[in-house]
Amino acid sequence: MKKLFYLVGLISTLTLGQGRISDAPTVKEGDGPHTQLIIRGVTLIDGTGAPPIGPVDVVVRQNRIERIAIVGYPGVPITEERRPKLEAGGKELQAEGMYLMPGFVDMHGHIGGGQAPNAEYVFKLWMGHGITTVRDPSAGNGLNWVLDHKKKSAANSITAPRIHAYTSFGQGSDKPISTPEMAREWVRANKAKGADGIKFFGAAPDIMQAALEENKKLGLRSACHHAQMDVARWNVLKSARAGLTSMEHWYGLPEALFVDRTIQDYPLDYNYQNEQHRFENAGKLWKQAAAPYSEHWNNVMNELIKLDFTLDPTFNIYEASRDLHRARRAEWHEEYTLPQLWGFFQPNRRAHGSYWFAWGTEQEVNWRANYALWMKFVNEYKNRGGRVTTGSDSGFIFQLYGFAYIRELELLREAGFHPLEVIRSATLYGAQALGVEKDLGSVEVGKLADFVIVDQNPLENFQVLYGTGAIKLSDDNKAIRVGGVKYTIKDGIVYDAKKLLADVRKIVADEKAKTGFVLKQPGMD
Repeated sequence: MKKLFYLVGLISTLTLGQGRISDAPTVKEGDGPHTQLIIRGVTLIDGTGAPPIGPVDVVVRQNRIERIAIVGYPGVPITEERRPKLEAGGKELQAEGMYLMPGFVDMHGHIGGGQAPNAEYVFKLWMGHGITTVRDPSAGNGLNWVLDHKKKSAANSITAPRIHAYTSFGQGSDKPISTPEMAREWVRANKAKGADGIKFFGAAPDIMQAALEENKKLGLRSACHHAQMDVARWNVLKSARAGLTSMEHWYGLPEALFVDRTIQDYPLDYNYQNEQHRFENAGKLWKQAAAPYSEHWNNVMNELIKLDFTLDPTFNIYEASRDLHRARRAEWHEEYTLPQLWGFFQPNRRAHGSYWFAWGTEQEVNWRANYALWMKFVNEYKNRGGRVTTGSDSGFIFQLYGFAYIRELELLREAGFHPLEVIRSATLYGAQALGVEKDLGSVEVGKLADFVIVDQNPLENFQVLYGTGAIKLSDDNKAIRVGGVKYTIKDGIVYDAKKLLADVRKIVADEKAKTGFVLKQPGMD
């Protein structure tokens, strides 16, 4: 009965993914920053698109990269005379044979909510996967809460990525924003409160125009999920022309590519509030757009690139739509998914993204075709010089914080990106989209000391970045696990990534013990 009451309460309180998240504990974790930190003997993947080079020693002073020294050649002993000298009070990190990259940027990182109400859990999953910067689109826990944790993260009084707060348009307003002047006033107030940008979902064209123009004038950045309720009158191209700096997912992009229609081919019994209707028909949308490489397809792409517009596709968040079994049976759910979050993922007519009313072969086939066209556009956008970033939108649709981000890297590779292009999207391009490339996004002298270190070559297999590692067969014919991020370094502070993930496993195990929860697949109770 204890378990039954727990799950009933879970469904009643989490159906909309709402609810307060706990504060992250104020505690000093990690090692550093140091007066001098030397990371010895790594192979460097610097995030700019340059090929790996090593062995190198990376010298950090407090929180800035001071020197990157090439200290030898692969396969031969390092000449000690060439190495930077360790100063008194300095710290050495022996990393021979390992790979060092810039810290990852998650451009779509919701910080928990009702379905994952433990900030420590969310932050450590991100940090345990090398994510040192997140953009929180919507500030769902309230702008003051997000700004408070942004400040604490910047001071390293909590273990968390640095946070960029993008307030949901209209959030905190006493009344609905119904005029352009109200929109401008809200945007000005939003900046005064300290937000880094705005997350839009759509609005009347005159209101969108006014808000985006004012936001651009004030120097803030912006993102938009072009929701179907407004996309017929305001698509991605209109947003970009008005000053939107980035789009999330892909809604609004196929609509900008229509040539023989102006509205999506909705079934006549469609209801947007019915999430199976919403997602099932979204899986048929890209085939309604202009054909790849056609004149209109090219014109839209080229204009967006000219406007320096950023695509943040979040391929991973819809993967369950094309392969539900894979997403819900991911091996990390058993040890890393909180009971509350697992409950939120289950089929439910009231929960966002839990649209498994009757999901099967036909829906998945349509979504696979949808992905092929979507990926073709994104890959060509990158090929023509457009900026594509990596975001996860974790906490929905069976996608787990941290793990989903690594899956996004794999999906960019599937779309046609070279592994070095994937890393650039995950690092430098994310920093550029946030306007912080002077400090972050690549491993270069003068930039902040934000790194990911792994003991396997991630370019050969991105799966070595998962917290569960990658499977290999040993010389004595035994299945073993290799990889998992070894160290996450943020602001010159060295975190043991595996220890962070062990903390997460304990949080989950304690919650299971408290509630008597046993993870079961839908309909198997």
